[in-house]
Amino acid sequence: MPAIQDLYASEFAHCYGCGARNSQGHQLKSYLRGGETEAVFTPDAKYSGGVPDHVYGGMVASLMDCHGTASAAGFAASEQGQALEPGMDLPRFVTASLKVDFKAPTPLGTPLTVKGRLRSISGRKVWVDLSLLAEDQICATGEMLAIQLKTP
Repeated sequence: MPAIQDLYASEFAHCYGCGARNSQGHQLKSYLRGGETEAVFTPDAKYSGGVPDHVYGGMVASLMDCHGTASAAGFAASEQGQALEPGMDLPRFVTASLKVDFKAPTPLGTPLTVKGRLRSISGRKVWVDLSLLAEDQICATGEMLAIQLKTP
């Protein structure tokens, strides 16, 4: 199964966090697996925060932001009965609201798993519950309201 971000139209693939066309970015890849989405990212020392050997909060929020909008796109397509496959016209979502609750310091150099679960869909609005884990420890939880871009 391709990454959700790899199914965005070329004009929407420039995001710093997850855009396939942004070689300077994080290149985050999110996958829809059953009723959940998942992405893995390993932050290096340049993402250091106020606690030694730990990630700064903005990076945690950035990962949840990009994964949340990808999750919204994957959930919306799935809700419409579309399989995620190359060549499809995947809807693009943007963040309307993102709330992050930090639960524990997030370690550097450790693979971080970002997960998303669909809360609800109403028209162009998708609500996603998010979590970020380092191994089995929850470092942050969050919720997002994503809005589908209007297409001409």
